[in-house]
Amino acid sequence: MPKKRNESLSSVLAQLSESSKLTERLKTECSQQILEIAELLIETFKNGGKVLICGNGGSAADAQHLACELVVKLKEERRALPALALSANLPIISAVSNDLSFKRVFSRQVEALGRRGDVLMAISTSGSSENVILAAQKAKEMGLQVVGFTGEGGRKLASTADLPLIIPSRDTQRIQEGYMLAGHIICGLIEEAFKKEG
Repeated sequence: MPKKRNESLSSVLAQLSESSKLTERLKTECSQQILEIAELLIETFKNGGKVLICGNGGSAADAQHLACELVVKLKEERRALPALALSANLPIISAVSNDLSFKRVFSRQVEALGRRGDVLMAISTSGSSENVILAAQKAKEMGLQVVGFTGEGGRKLASTADLPLIIPSRDTQRIQEGYMLAGHIICGLIEEAFKKEG
């Protein structure tokens, strides 16, 4: 095998190993938080509330992914659950950015769409994205519960959230893998609860 290909294979194996170690840490350090978030969302949906989800860049895509799993389904047929990704409405995002400020792209939507009894899921790998923090603060002012997905350096978002999930890593890729794994587990637990409705 050529030297360059050997080096590339070593990189693949190293990253898979890092990801595997992160999964083990999630199992030992974050299982309780994952369950508590699932329970909060189940209760929210049962009480007629909805989930708003926000994040930037890759986290914006993850917000849309999780909203999709909740509205449509993960694996099982059950009733549709109300979830909105605040990164998905480009006209609103561009209008707020142009007319007000980019830092208000999510808080403005929380103000318009959020109601007491809803949940905001705020996603930021760094935990310091200003527009995500402002959305979390606005949500709390309005009586929404805030779930925060972040990494080890994300203390600002974690301290703002009612239920923070701190992925035990400082590597953006691993953090994103961690909260998508957690997100799928949460969606699976929610689906199980609503599948039982018949």
